[in-house]
Amino acid sequence: MSIWDIQRTVVSARILTDLAVELGMPEAKVLAGTGISAAQLRSAEALVEARQELRLISNMVDGLGHVPGLGVLAGMRYHFNAFGALGFALVSSSTLRDAIEIGLKYVQLTFAFCAIELKDRDREVYIRFRAEGIPEKLRRFIVERDSACCVTLQTDIFRNFSPIKYMCFEFETPVDVAPYETFYGVQPRFGEAGNDMVVDRDQLNEPLPQASELARSAAEVQCDALLNHRLERAGLSARIRQYLAGQARDMPGMEEVAKAMNTIPRTLRRHLSQENTSFAELRDEVRQALAEEYLAGPKLSVEQVAERLGYSSSTSFINAYKRWYGTTPAAKRAGELMEHGRRSC
Repeated sequence: MSIWDIQRTVVSARILTDLAVELGMPEAKVLAGTGISAAQLRSAEALVEARQELRLISNMVDGLGHVPGLGVLAGMRYHFNAFGALGFALVSSSTLRDAIEIGLKYVQLTFAFCAIELKDRDREVYIRFRAEGIPEKLRRFIVERDSACCVTLQTDIFRNFSPIKYMCFEFETPVDVAPYETFYGVQPRFGEAGNDMVVDRDQLNEPLPQASELARSAAEVQCDALLNHRLERAGLSARIRQYLAGQARDMPGMEEVAKAMNTIPRTLRRHLSQENTSFAELRDEVRQALAEEYLAGPKLSVEQVAERLGYSSSTSFINAYKRWYGTTPAAKRAGELMEHGRRSC
């Protein structure tokens, strides 16, 4: 199952929103088009989807992309207690390597978007952050955030964690490298073949100060239960999204979808409620995602996009789009094309 289909706690969205607001971005703009409400941000029980958080990150990059090391600033805020039961499993691990392997085992309970790999090479260990599948304009932020989060967790778990040996990034050298040097403790190498954090192998095998086999095992039991629960919840929503996306031009109603899922509308409604979502929300999410895809280039008119999304008129589509993003499709497209032109100069 894709990471995009699994829900996550709202903690990460709250961390990112708080940072953006501190940097001067209005909360309403941070949350625009995400489907996340201000009330949800403050709820300990709220769950959001990876797609929603990625939309929030896109808003941040659009509004604060000029801030040096924005992703690093974000990653510094992800301490072990942000990860609930997984955080306690990490801090109770026997060694730093053990903690990293537990994190990779339960990566679907983290907020990472990168695929993270651990490789031994001689006396060094490479922690690679792969960002394939992430929209290009967001990759830098995602790699910065996920790698900085990794350093923050390692420091939380092991106070004597020494500076990493090397930090390599695929992207080009930024104008201001100071935030990177200050945080990572080394001068990062930019324009490299991969995004790699290189650490001393022996250090990963040193015992951790709060190691407890009993506490770690108890935390892992909770992690297993949480992961199974979220995978079960993701199943129906993911199937409905896939079905709606394939029928977008003639957007089906709940009765048709229920029939396709071999159930009845009332049962479908109840199961979706248990997943903290609704049929209307899923339909909106599918239409939002497809609208962004169709409007990314100049080939399709607004009228053609409306037709492909199953709207009875372009006016209905425009009204829905304004509800999602606070602007019209034409205005959003014009702004993005203008921004693309500036970046190409």
